[in-house]
Amino acid sequence: MGEDVATLHALGYAQELTRGMGRFSNFAISFSIICILSGGVNSLAQATSGAGGAAIGLGWPIGGACALLFALGMAQIASAYPTAGGLYHWSSILGGRFWGWLTAWLNLIGLITVLAAINVGTFGFFVGAFGPALGVAAGYWPQLIFMITVTGLHGLINHLGIRLTSRLTDFSGYLILAGAVLLTAVLLIVAPSHHVERLWTFANYSGSPGGGVWPKTGSVFMLLMLGLLLPIYTLTGYDASAHTAEETRDAARNVPRGIVHSVIWAGFFAWLMSCAFVIAIPDMDAAAAQGWNVFFWVMDQIVPVQLKLALYGLILAAQFLAGLATVTSVSRMIYAFARDDGLPASSRLKQVSPRFRSPVAAVWVGVIVAVGFTAYADGYSTVVSVTSIVLYLSYAMPIAAAFWAYGRTWTVMGPWDMGPTFRIVAVLCIAISLGVFYIGVQAPNGRALSVVLGIFALTGAVWVLIERRRFKGPPIGGEIARRQGEIAAAETRLNDGI
Repeated sequence: MGEDVATLHALGYAQELTRGMGRFSNFAISFSIICILSGGVNSLAQATSGAGGAAIGLGWPIGGACALLFALGMAQIASAYPTAGGLYHWSSILGGRFWGWLTAWLNLIGLITVLAAINVGTFGFFVGAFGPALGVAAGYWPQLIFMITVTGLHGLINHLGIRLTSRLTDFSGYLILAGAVLLTAVLLIVAPSHHVERLWTFANYSGSPGGGVWPKTGSVFMLLMLGLLLPIYTLTGYDASAHTAEETRDAARNVPRGIVHSVIWAGFFAWLMSCAFVIAIPDMDAAAAQGWNVFFWVMDQIVPVQLKLALYGLILAAQFLAGLATVTSVSRMIYAFARDDGLPASSRLKQVSPRFRSPVAAVWVGVIVAVGFTAYADGYSTVVSVTSIVLYLSYAMPIAAAFWAYGRTWTVMGPWDMGPTFRIVAVLCIAISLGVFYIGVQAPNGRALSVVLGIFALTGAVWVLIERRRFKGPPIGGEIARRQGEIAAAETRLNDGI
């Protein structure tokens, strides 16, 4: 911890949060947000109602490889700059004030929309699994009430500090892994037949044959690309390992491991689980026609009732904990950005509770904004598209800045160092982020384009009119030395409970 604190002081920040997370906890918080039992289950229709089984058998390895490239690039930078709100700080140091400021806003918006997407998906799963028995139906108001309740619980747990949160996300890591293995085994055991050939067989279920998930098109290649939104959306949130860097011991080593390992293991087990699902489907054409209800339709067809309900309970618990971990990530991003006066009311948002050592104001602002976004968003598909686009752009920006700075202004690497290979990884990440943008705004997600363009227009106007003159960015050079007295005073106040 002495080395961790010294590194943080050298970057110009006080150790205000509690370093209570070890290697597994840092991995588990990213693994929990990725939660293959959330996006990997709720978004199955993006593949099965598009290009069919091949969209999973071949699509998952392609999407997983794309996410792994981003994880490798982020790990390289996180090892050198292990700070909360990592992506913002990296972009600012390596690419300048504007680049860092824009990265912060895109990442923050992406984290808030992924929180909304996770909990909207959890509501949809809850209704599909238990709604008929409990008399709960899908609808605007039931969804909003569910969001307020569940996201409020996430906020309360995070308010109480990282120790409780990390214990629950540690448990979540085991729960997700056990749940994915159990679901995979059950599907293969109870399946009436095993159609392995579906994993490389292309189909065209666009339009009504696929339940209207994708508009009618004659291009199977485009359907495969649209199906990539399933793995690309599911494999997001691994930046949580970076956002909790100031709460992780031996952060320069454990944060990069957490980022990379969470993507590797989540991608592998999600692929196995999804392949088992496709293999076990009794009738592929009938399943595709179910659209977004495909998971429940298949489970109703082949899994005994009591076993099915037990699996549903396990999946619902994992989805709840995914939302919990996401609130942690959102709040640390808000805290880190506010710490450098990047947000309105920054003096309040950067405060840390002396009792719980958590950024309580940042926690509750993240909760409120996520619920508000849910009230506006038009459908799960739009939320997923906006999340994928904005998050992957925010992932690419610090990697792009690092590409230009590598060997020039950035010469001191951390313990995790790929050497010159990093430049190749960076170029691929930039290209992939542009591809995700293109895929994410295709029909029926046309509203995603207007939302993203609105985000760009608003952030551009705010920068030009206000922040260009006001925002100074993270401390550099002499400012770091000047802050050392303030750092010591801040740590003393928190340790004394003031």
